[in-house]
Amino acid sequence: MNKKFFYALGILSCAVIGTAKAQQPTYLELLKQQPHWVDSVFNKLSTKQKIAQLFFVRAHTNLSKAYQDSVGKVIRKEKLGGVVFFQGGPVRQVVLTNKYQKKAKVPLIIASDGEWGLGMRLDSTISYPYQMALGAVQNKELLYKMGLEVAKDFKRLGMQMNLAPDVDVNNNARNPVINFRSFGENKYNVAEKSAAYLKGMQEGGLLVSIKHFPGHGDTDVDSHYDLPQLKFGKERLDTLELYPFKELIKQGAAGVMVAHMNIPSLDATPNLPSTLSQPIITGLLKNELGFKGLIISDAMDMKGVTKYFKDGEADVMGLIAGNDILELSENTKVAVKSVRQAIKDQRITMARIDESVKKVLTAKYWAGLNVRPVIEENNVVEDVNRPESIALVQQLADASMTLLKSREGIASLTPKKRTVIINVGTAQPTLFQTEISGFYKNSITFNVDKNASASAIAEIIKQINGDDQIVMAIVDTRNRPNNNIPLGKEVKDMVTTLSARNAMIAFFANPYNLANLPGIEMARSIVVAYQKEDFMQKAAAAVFTKKLVPTGKLPITVNSFFKYSDGL
Repeated sequence: MNKKFFYALGILSCAVIGTAKAQQPTYLELLKQQPHWVDSVFNKLSTKQKIAQLFFVRAHTNLSKAYQDSVGKVIRKEKLGGVVFFQGGPVRQVVLTNKYQKKAKVPLIIASDGEWGLGMRLDSTISYPYQMALGAVQNKELLYKMGLEVAKDFKRLGMQMNLAPDVDVNNNARNPVINFRSFGENKYNVAEKSAAYLKGMQEGGLLVSIKHFPGHGDTDVDSHYDLPQLKFGKERLDTLELYPFKELIKQGAAGVMVAHMNIPSLDATPNLPSTLSQPIITGLLKNELGFKGLIISDAMDMKGVTKYFKDGEADVMGLIAGNDILELSENTKVAVKSVRQAIKDQRITMARIDESVKKVLTAKYWAGLNVRPVIEENNVVEDVNRPESIALVQQLADASMTLLKSREGIASLTPKKRTVIINVGTAQPTLFQTEISGFYKNSITFNVDKNASASAIAEIIKQINGDDQIVMAIVDTRNRPNNNIPLGKEVKDMVTTLSARNAMIAFFANPYNLANLPGIEMARSIVVAYQKEDFMQKAAAAVFTKKLVPTGKLPITVNSFFKYSDGL
């Protein structure tokens, strides 16, 4: 009887906890409720302090103590709303965050760019696969789990906002700034995958910012260095670039980041970036698409803004346009002063400022910043390198493996024949090479540096017999797997030659680079593994040793041989 009672009580407790969790309001729902804390803080802020809540400053933990102290001084004197952390380490960041939070008048929102997790910025932390690889994954539940894990990591370091995911539709193979950061070229795939990742982060208690509105995927200019221009008509933008934004807004995205792009079909003002455009932010994003959440500018110190707008004017225009948060202003002191002057000059109303301040304060309340946080400084590295997170990284890598040609090629590999295993692009042995040479014990291995000479290559080819089975791993050793894989002409010629000899290829590079290797389509099998990291090497090795059946689908079109959704 007692057992039954306690069992029933346990079920009731679980039900109550589940209901409480379900009833936890989202950030957008909380905006409608106007929490008392928000009003109590808002009413104590001066005009200058209200404006300062809308500015987020850059911070690093890999720079000098003098730099770190200068950021703290700005936070204390200017009473800013938030901090965006860039490169550094997790322990140093926790220590510095605690110091910065003590200096703040109102607790700071701590943010970072973590498109592939903490590892995008911090050493000693986990990097998940890039979004290009995730675009190949067919099980979106894995991306939801990734979102939950990223939220745990951010919150452990005292961060409340991830400036992710990237929801740009990368339909320009030459895109220098988005590219592998996108889920791919198909708007439906981008929307589905980014929604799963976003849902995981938001349900994990993290503020997010989908980017780069209204879509940075079809540009061949990097807005860090210049102002890109989108020359498409509104209909094209509406049906393609805007599609993922519209879908994720419907699904409750808390934040949207606006890009620095000149888009004449939406705002004909010459040289005006979208971040400063009222028709684009207020007209399109807020009014037409009905977005009610946080609107965040891309970094205001990027050349896409500063080339044409300087000395605080960009910040004034950004707030007039409808941004709620301006990140990384060139000079926050000048910016706040300029906004105060703009209010006096009646260029912007106090009501417009107040609207954004309340949205920022509500975000702080939603994230638990109504209580000044103190982050535990012990066991940080262990806590953000959890076994379940490491296991999930491998699951995602396994699920991304994309076989473009012939299952029979991989199936025909046998330990009975001699296997020639060639690394191309690196003179160092790789995990892939080690794993498969351990499996195919009758093997010989070679490492071909990216600039290997014709004579060195000829010596290798001489040692390959007619009945050898050839496995060639092509490795892009750069930290960011962009286009133009750095392989010399002689090395590319070797790839062509061996592809024609029925080589089987593991491609540890951005798939756009398949187009840079003429004749690679002649290879017997090609497994796209997207990037060089060990988790990808391990996944590809599992395919070549027949322990893993590849299920990924190519998220982009490379050329006439390799098209979107290819994958056997």
